[in-house]
Amino acid sequence: MKIQFIFNPKSGPPRRNAHLLTVLRDFIAAHRSEAELCVTDSPGHATDLARQAVAAGCDRVVAMGGDGTMNEVAQALVRGPAALALVPCGSGNGLARHLGLPTSPILALKLASDPSARIAAIDSGTVNGRPFFNAMGLGFDAEISRRFHTIEGRGLSGYVGAAYAAYYAHRNERCVITSGLERETIEIFLITIANSDQYGHGAIIAPGARVDDGQLDLVAVKPVGLVRGSVLAARMFLGGFKHSSCIRRLRGAHFVIERPAPGIIHTDGECHAEGATLEIAVQPGSLRVVVPADARIPENPEDR
Repeated sequence: MKIQFIFNPKSGPPRRNAHLLTVLRDFIAAHRSEAELCVTDSPGHATDLARQAVAAGCDRVVAMGGDGTMNEVAQALVRGPAALALVPCGSGNGLARHLGLPTSPILALKLASDPSARIAAIDSGTVNGRPFFNAMGLGFDAEISRRFHTIEGRGLSGYVGAAYAAYYAHRNERCVITSGLERETIEIFLITIANSDQYGHGAIIAPGARVDDGQLDLVAVKPVGLVRGSVLAARMFLGGFKHSSCIRRLRGAHFVIERPAPGIIHTDGECHAEGATLEIAVQPGSLRVVVPADARIPENPEDR
């Protein structure tokens, strides 16, 4: 089996990443596998490296980083023959947690490089043609991501700090959401379109969402005050907010969101400028991913 490891040295604390790079090199040397290690040096580099790996005939491409690294690598593998494997070492690791992947780097490396490991087909999504695999969002959701990437401290504490700073600068938006034949106007604090059930860190934004159901979950949070917003945030870590008057939830394969003006969105935590109209669609069973043996995901889209 031919494997390409793609390591992002900026996905976590510098000291930890230096250690993880040593661990990865030692692991490859010890297992004497037909593997190559590449280290990213700029945004988008992981996608280029993954495309080169596919062209070189790699059976498996391993993303070692956070959700942003996962997104870049996965872009090159959609509807292709190579499978994605994840060694989660970022700040949130939402997709990896949803799939039940090991959080220990050594255990994750063993699973990623196991020739007999189970491979399942999961859905992905696109927003105006831009791919995402865990979640995308706008409003407060995107503003947190933008601020989070400007601070030095990562992890949950950095995310919480970015969230409080974003809250005081945020302005609500009046959006029109179209899903199938339904069309509604709603004042929103944030909108998340989720493929998995969580942001990361165990923060459940879309309870019951699955990456293998051919659907995306839209979660719109209406304007909330700081106290109520903090309560909702806490409830995410306690299993999610299934019932709340502040939440509007839709499930579907296609959404159109019209907002007052162009602005930023995030896809798997990475920010981008987009137009006022956002067209979101699911891509069923479009990505092959290495998963634990007990993952409740079918190996083929036809087995749904």
